[in-house]
Formats: sequence, C-alpha cells, structure tokens
Amino acid sequence: MLLSGGLFGSGGGTAGSSGIIIWIVILVVFMFVFMIRPQRREQQKKQDMMKSMSVGDTVLTTSGFYGTLIDISGDTVIVEFGNNKNCRIPMQLAAIAQVEHAEDAVASAQEEEAPAEDSAKKGFFKK
Repeated sequence: MLLSGGLFGSGGGTAGSSGIIIWIVILVVFMFVFMIRPQRREQQKKQDMMKSMSVGDTVLTTSGFYGTLIDISGDTVIVEFGNNKNCRIPMQLAAIAQVEHAEDAVASAQEEEAPAEDSAKKGFFKK
C-alpha cells in the first residue's frame, strides 16, 4: 500500500499537500496580524515622538536617567542631567525612551494645584 499509493492513498497526496500549504498561509497571516503589525505601530509612535522633541523637554533615557534636552542636531542630542549645569552628555537620539514636553509639565502642575486649593477651602466634612 505504501509503495503503490503513498501515505494518503492513490491520488490523495496533492490534497494533503495543499492542506498543509493552507495551514502555513494561515499561520503566516496570524503572525503578521498579531506580531509584525503592532511592532510597526510602536515604531511609528516612537518616530513621531522623536520628531516632536524640542529643546527644554524632559526626557527619560533607555538607561533610566531623567534629563533635559539642551541641543538636538541630527542623530545626536545633548542632555543635561541633575542640577549641575556641567553634566551635559551627548548621546544618540535612539537612546531616548520617553519625552515629556515642557508645556505639558506646566499644564499638569497647574491642574494638580487647583483641586488642592478647593479642598483646603471646603474643609474635611463640609460640602
């Protein structure tokens, strides 16, 4: 039986091979939808973040240090760390993990102060 018809019987070899090909195609589509597409979306988000950076923004580096952008030129940025104005380090643009824009930091600080003032005026049990 194995010699005359193969594993799939006589003429069943092509049907079995096409079934395997269909499953491989389904697997490739599944990998694209759940792995490659989200990775591309994340890369696009990071590129948009890099384009929106400006001098004065607070950044988090991939090594975990917070600093302030002093200069941006091509693929190199100069970041100032801490209160010491002499601690300025040039690094690659790709070493920036997160950016907090200066305007956003001021706006969020003002929003945090407003509820604190309201609660102080009302007291603990008063409405």
